[in-house]
Amino acid sequence: MIELTKDSIILTDGNNKFNLPFLWLRDNCQCDECRITETQEKQFLLHSVPVDIAPKHAEETDKNIKIVWPDDHETTIPIELIKNSFKPRYPDQSEWPNGFEPQKYSWSEFLDNKKIAIEALKTFVTYGVIILKDAPKESNSLELLAKRLGPINEVLFERIHNVSVTGHVYNVAHTPKGLPPHNDFASYKSQPSVQVLHMLENECEGGESIIVDGWQVAKDLRVENPEYFSILQKFNVPFREFDEENETYAEAPLIQCASDGSIESFRFSNQLMQMIDPRKEGIREFYKAYHEISLRVHQDKYRSTFRLNGGEALVVASLRVLHAREPFVPNGKRHLQDAYFTYDNAANNIVLLSH
Repeated sequence: MIELTKDSIILTDGNNKFNLPFLWLRDNCQCDECRITETQEKQFLLHSVPVDIAPKHAEETDKNIKIVWPDDHETTIPIELIKNSFKPRYPDQSEWPNGFEPQKYSWSEFLDNKKIAIEALKTFVTYGVIILKDAPKESNSLELLAKRLGPINEVLFERIHNVSVTGHVYNVAHTPKGLPPHNDFASYKSQPSVQVLHMLENECEGGESIIVDGWQVAKDLRVENPEYFSILQKFNVPFREFDEENETYAEAPLIQCASDGSIESFRFSNQLMQMIDPRKEGIREFYKAYHEISLRVHQDKYRSTFRLNGGEALVVASLRVLHAREPFVPNGKRHLQDAYFTYDNAANNIVLLSH
């Protein structure tokens, strides 16, 4: 059933009620004149009609809304298409339950079994992390994950980074020291949004892997101390990572949100954070908020600790999940490779594989 108001059509379909502005209806015309037939891209330009456009005639018929406009252009929009517009494209993100450990999936099944790949990617979107087991132990095997995660997102230093105590040392990760929770390349304005840490060999004592649900840390802070949350959302922090041949530097807030208020990014790296100009307005308040968020990041309630064995690859949504490592004794071989991918490509594969 439809009802015309001053500037919209109200559609009632079962329990669903839609208030459809006239401009929205004109903009979503599905005809071949308004869409590119071969690609289904929109070619209608909204500014080509008056801002106060209103239908000359409108009716519901055959499960469609049909409209005739003042210039006699006819628009037909299937009601099912309108209903599909609010269905979620991806699974909802969920907080980690008590005792959370990442779900493990077979590397080969993730690549070759569509059903397993869909399940794994849905779990990845829901919790921000999975582990791929029985992975190859050959160097540069991360290239193979492009089939599911899209192409590698190259950053400076190396396309696929080698992390061991015997290689190129430009980061604390290349020492046996413990690593506090962080996400990589906070020194990029646009940080990599997926990181895969592929353990080729792990014969050393210690070095357990740690992951932290950074978004839950930030969400709880917003509820319990909204003033601190607001400060961390507005105050730019400098980050730098470099060696003799490379330089990366960015200034950005620790927390970034979408227009609806949902958290999109939690940027946190104690080791890459640089000295902040002490003259900067609000620095005292920032440091109190930073102290609080740092305290929370290190609380057990937000973390999961486990051993990443040789032949396992940890996949994290790195704008959400921080990773860390306990110190280890370099009494055996330990070689990890990591590379970066793009979250959108991983999530969109759920849709592609579901067809």
